[in-house]
Amino acid sequence: MSVVKINVLTVPSDMREELERRFAGRAGMVETQDGFEWFELLRPVDGTDRYLVYTRWRSEEDFQRWHESMAFRRGHEQAQADREDDGDAHRAPAATDSEVWSFEVAQHAGPRRS
Repeated sequence: MSVVKINVLTVPSDMREELERRFAGRAGMVETQDGFEWFELLRPVDGTDRYLVYTRWRSEEDFQRWHESMAFRRGHEQAQADREDDGDAHRAPAATDSEVWSFEVAQHAGPRRS
């Protein structure tokens, strides 16, 4: 059964572009991991300051393996290095808060095919 992990990031309006730039810079790191099924970075449009980082995994074990992997650490270390290289405006974390929500996929629907 697939599992979904949603990282809820509180991002001030002046850091939105920076957050998206950092995610774009890490593109491809998670996609090669065993058990990975889907990723989306969801930008808020209704007045909230919270981005959703949506990932779906084949199993909880696959997610945990990725979370404990060198690829995960490298991605977060690269984000830290980018902040240090980009000057003072980019040194601070883009998000001021983070929490992870976990779900199991209970039902799934896709487009109907004729």
